[in-house]
Amino acid sequence: MSKSNKKQPPAGQVRQSQILSTFGPGSMVDLPEHSVLIAGLSQWRGDKKRIYEERLEVRVAEILQVKEITLYAPPVDEQDPKAARTGINALTFPTWFLAQVEETWFDGKTKKTYRTRPLLPWGSLIGGKYLNSEKKKVPVVPVRFVQACVKGHISDIDWYTFVHQEAQSKCRGQLWLDEGGSGNDFAEIYVRCEACKARRPLADATVPNGKVLGTCQGHRPWIGSFAKEPYCIREKTGKPEFNRLLVRSASNAYFSQILSVISLPDSDTALRDAVNSVYEDFLKNVTKFEEIAMFRTIISKVSTALEGLSNEVVLGEIQHRQSGQGNQHKSIKQVEIETLLSSPVEVGEDVAEGDFYARARDLSSLKSTIAPRIERIVLVHRLREVIAQVGFTRFEAEMPDIDGELDISVRRAALDIETNWVPAVENRGEGVFIAFRKEAIEDWLQHDAVKKRGRELSRGFDIWCGRKGIDQEVDKVKFPGLPYIMLHSLSHLLITAVSLECGYAASSIRERIYAGEAGYGILLYTGSPGSEGTLGGLVEVGKRIEYHLELAIEQGKLCSNDPVCAQHKADNEEEERFLHGSACHGCLLIAETSCERRNEFLDRALVVSTVEGLGAEFFPDVDADILHL
Repeated sequence: MSKSNKKQPPAGQVRQSQILSTFGPGSMVDLPEHSVLIAGLSQWRGDKKRIYEERLEVRVAEILQVKEITLYAPPVDEQDPKAARTGINALTFPTWFLAQVEETWFDGKTKKTYRTRPLLPWGSLIGGKYLNSEKKKVPVVPVRFVQACVKGHISDIDWYTFVHQEAQSKCRGQLWLDEGGSGNDFAEIYVRCEACKARRPLADATVPNGKVLGTCQGHRPWIGSFAKEPYCIREKTGKPEFNRLLVRSASNAYFSQILSVISLPDSDTALRDAVNSVYEDFLKNVTKFEEIAMFRTIISKVSTALEGLSNEVVLGEIQHRQSGQGNQHKSIKQVEIETLLSSPVEVGEDVAEGDFYARARDLSSLKSTIAPRIERIVLVHRLREVIAQVGFTRFEAEMPDIDGELDISVRRAALDIETNWVPAVENRGEGVFIAFRKEAIEDWLQHDAVKKRGRELSRGFDIWCGRKGIDQEVDKVKFPGLPYIMLHSLSHLLITAVSLECGYAASSIRERIYAGEAGYGILLYTGSPGSEGTLGGLVEVGKRIEYHLELAIEQGKLCSNDPVCAQHKADNEEEERFLHGSACHGCLLIAETSCERRNEFLDRALVVSTVEGLGAEFFPDVDADILHL
């Protein structure tokens, strides 16, 4: 094979799951010798594996407002050297570079010496290198700074306009980047023009709500130069959106918007059919759990029809019909918790088969202090999670709400011009689900101490919205509620406690919090792209989850940062941690790969009694067994 026919190796490689979370379309990636921007979906080459998940496909189509969406796994590199080139295209970005020279510049005004390097556009390079005054080629590196807007548009900074402070300037002298100190302080970084001596600090571009970098021109280079959006307007004000300075490798440069579902059997059909058979005659006017239990006890037809279905799931379906919403869309998490709550009780040694296999545990051995709060414990022997990317944002993350839904009107940058498919991955694993009694949570919410703590957390949320410029009514942003914060905090404590024994690292255990009309619960699960993706550790832990629950509660009572951690209030404007109650890295904050809310909305004072003794805890009377500890 001639050299010209040899297959070129890829410039870099990433895992398929990283494409969705970190390196999707529009993201910037540092390669060994240069920086690139991942291209849009239309520039992904090669055969893509189809992933089937109807619930997710329908929801993504609704969000993107298209008729139909197909899910495909990102293309993999073709191993056959004779096969056509496959993979994901990438574009060189940014197109301004710094020459790697060792020079200094002395500022006569401030009497400071700066390290300085030539700032060069792509067109001035020769063979990808800088030709210095001695006619020697010098290597270059991409400049660290670009400009972008909150809608995801991104482009190179017009350095000539920036340094001369006017777009009409015709000076095109050699630009230099002067850096003082370690080079991390924007106030000590200057752009200088060698010809006219103009010099400007980069800090000018970091002023909040500043207009130094000009209005956003709608550039979307990951899709193509032809894909420029003519107007970039703020929806609230109707005024132009302005560019912001963005550090290329910063953590706020790219936030992937993903949506995930747990693949479930079609339990809705069985539930509807069961309720249909007895609804008109017996269940039409039911409003309480007790009424369903009574009908099951005295009427054999009802008992037979509802066999295998919990009273909570049946009541949820009845209320759904009574409200006239029988045919309306159920949220992602509502379908999941209804399926988990209706899981049959484990009998003998069943063989786990299919994408989803879950069995409820016998709860007769639960301690009297825990039993009144626990409704159901489900061992999920097999589960399949499908994750799809629907878009991305910059500067600020836009996450699904507590029901697992993404708002159609939420700001997002497009993955391509016309989207008829989106990238997705599927993970297979296992988990354990704990359902909590509605009555216990509703009684807890009536305590005065809980209401007081709720007002503090809600005020913190209001302050946070105000600081972010979020109008809660217009932007449809709402406080998640105390049950969610309590369960979310308990979930983090449980992940830490469970990871010590289950065989999985804490960062590989993920959570799904359910806090809605369908019920309250926590699902801890793990998964990997492999064919099985399970070690059996979480299911084994689930068989004695009450021990780990006690351990988590005990560990949550004291933080290494107490009393400072316990005394923190969400509405304290000086600390600026408005979405946290008693929560810090010493107690509740875990790996962001595990948390569904980016470590926000946490407060262990709602779970256990802290050194502050607020009296707002959900578990006031649970102590770990010292013999087991």
